[in-house]
Amino acid sequence: MTTTATHLRTIALHWTDLHQAAGQPTQLGAFGLGLRGYLAHLEDADQLEYRAHQAAHLRSLERDPIQLGDRPTPVRLHILDTMRLVETVLVACADDIAHAAQRNPIAEPTARRTAIAPYITQREADIAAADRLRRAQNAHADLVDPRRWRYTGRRTAPYAALWLLARIERAPGPCRRLTDDEERQIGKVAEGAAERVETALDIGSQRKTLEQLHECGGRIDVHGGEGRVPVAHCTGCGRVWGEGVIAA
Repeated sequence: MTTTATHLRTIALHWTDLHQAAGQPTQLGAFGLGLRGYLAHLEDADQLEYRAHQAAHLRSLERDPIQLGDRPTPVRLHILDTMRLVETVLVACADDIAHAAQRNPIAEPTARRTAIAPYITQREADIAAADRLRRAQNAHADLVDPRRWRYTGRRTAPYAALWLLARIERAPGPCRRLTDDEERQIGKVAEGAAERVETALDIGSQRKTLEQLHECGGRIDVHGGEGRVPVAHCTGCGRVWGEGVIAA
């Protein structure tokens, strides 16, 4: 059984692959993108939805002043959409977990009002000053602790995945131990995000039962992904098709 930790590692490890894949030219043909490409051609509803989403994205680029002039336009917009969605849900999940489980930074020490409560001796004043300095240093170290999740700045998908992974694995940090509900929340988000990453890169094993029936009346199952050539077989008569036969 795939664990939440594995899902989070998958996202972090393959994020650079998504960046690279987003700039690669789209391959045409029924099986040009493996199982994903074939199923995209078979399911008109999904294809229409993607085209509408693509058109909306292109319109937003036309309105963006940064796009003025000759600039290369990403051609694999479905991968960019996947990256935006995965990053949004992971960062939101980290925000929720940090809000619930991460303790507030240590408060800075306040200076003693010597006019009201003066020190009796210089030694007492020196000890108090040294103690305030130590507590101020501890407070600053706690505030800038790299293990602390922040609501501004570095809020990327791989960083959120690794921070959530540390929480799942109960690594040291300014957080209490997660509850079972919080771990299930992270697990659900991580599973969905990793599945989208694997689908976008075609590195996950996939299986799909088509709506159309074989002439014998049996259902047609298509298997692919993980870099393999997709194949299909009829659950009724057992016939198997290779890439060329199905694409035709």
